[in-house]
Amino acid sequence: QVQLKESEGGLVQAGDSLRISCAASGRTFSDYAMGWFRQAPGKEREFVATISRGGTITYYADAVKGRFTISRDNAKNTVNLQMNSLKPEDTAVYYCAADRDWGDNIYSPLGYTYWGQGTQVTVSS
Repeated sequence: QVQLKESEGGLVQAGDSLRISCAASGRTFSDYAMGWFRQAPGKEREFVATISRGGTITYYADAVKGRFTISRDNAKNTVNLQMNSLKPEDTAVYYCAADRDWGDNIYSPLGYTYWGQGTQVTVSS
């Protein structure tokens, strides 16, 4: 069992930057690939970014590529999402997720077993 807890999000203006983190506990963090997803009101949960166990491989959704950066610190059991040049359409609840298997469904919520409770990020225009 892996427990995940996201840091507090926030309310920012368009063009601002925000960094959110996710702290993991319960199992060996480096055994798990990590992902970030988001869900806006009335929409399905969508893939944002994912990072391999060692942190050397990352993938991003087209909508955030070049603006968001996912990183992890296996010594501190944390995964981070640095969000730059934020847009109102980035407004959503952001979730971190973990799974031991990385390769199948890495872009889908179905590919992750463990989830945090989510944190609200709101970008005003």
